[in-house]
Amino acid sequence: MTKPVNLRRTPLHSACLDAGARMISFASWQMPVQFSGLVREHHAVRQKAGLFDISHMGILHLEGDNIKDQLQRLLPTDLHRIASGEACYSVLLNTDGGILDDLIIYDCGDDGLLTVSNAVCAKNDESWLRSHLEPHGVHISNRLKGGVLLALQGPDAASILEKFSETSLVGLPKFGHRQLTLFPKGPGAPIDLFLSRTGYTGEDGFEILLNTAEEGFATWQTLINSGVTPCGLGARDTLRLEACMHLYGQDISTDTSPFEAGLGRLVHLEMATAFIGRQALENEAEQEPKRRLVALKVAGHAIARHGCPLIHRGNSIGSITSGTWSPTLGQAVGLGYVPYQLAKIGTILEVEIRGKVYPINVVRKPFYKRA
Repeated sequence: MTKPVNLRRTPLHSACLDAGARMISFASWQMPVQFSGLVREHHAVRQKAGLFDISHMGILHLEGDNIKDQLQRLLPTDLHRIASGEACYSVLLNTDGGILDDLIIYDCGDDGLLTVSNAVCAKNDESWLRSHLEPHGVHISNRLKGGVLLALQGPDAASILEKFSETSLVGLPKFGHRQLTLFPKGPGAPIDLFLSRTGYTGEDGFEILLNTAEEGFATWQTLINSGVTPCGLGARDTLRLEACMHLYGQDISTDTSPFEAGLGRLVHLEMATAFIGRQALENEAEQEPKRRLVALKVAGHAIARHGCPLIHRGNSIGSITSGTWSPTLGQAVGLGYVPYQLAKIGTILEVEIRGKVYPINVVRKPFYKRA
């Protein structure tokens, strides 16, 4: 008899249920997959604004002397390119140049650094960082500590936050972050929060870090009551795939390098730091890549899901890493690794879906880009 799995719950679990959430198991958490319906939620984010509970993510606070130099030994991205109030996207690597996780690093000035990583990798990331940094005097703590992380995404996100904060966000750039005070409707004190102009949907939007469950609930309720659509993991996946954002464990993993995954922009070999995986990436940079992650559109209405074989001249050459029906395009789209020689835009391949073969074309990334 299978032993039941004890899934973790975010502080907003009951609030999500009250909003009509259908729950699923994800990365040892019980998380909402949808509320009013995936397509409706997807369009809400593209056209107005949607709200996601992403309190399952891993958030760490790093403090110590020369903290950037310490963390730099684990990242291929030059951290000295960002200043206080800025952030960057990067990857953790193993010695072979394989991707352990992708994450965002926030420069908080005298308060150190914040790192936000995927829920599925959070525990391993923390162990990796502790093992490499704590012996050098870096103090690492869980920044979330029972608090709440929200993602408010969509073209109306800024105006909605401005309404409740009485603050203009025009000057906050992409990947910029700041402290913000929110004035929720109804009784209750103003809420001080950490706000970053980041997200996982391809839209303008913000991620909101709140210190307590009570503040998270008040902020969630204020935004939902103002007309923002609650959204689940289903829409989060279709939105990120349209924007060709990677999903760890499918599109990137320890078996893929940044160059193969189209993330070469994150690798700054011109800096002198001997980061983990540097030698492997230097060797790879001197050669033609063996394969490349490409964007693909299926001809017809069949949907190529994760694992569907990719075929060229009768031979299997790879597989779909992520695939779905794009609500914005009205077409089946996907990502997949193919030999470098076949990665050129316009190349026509085939994909096997439930025993049938369909044409599939290599197209330019991303599938969707906001104006």
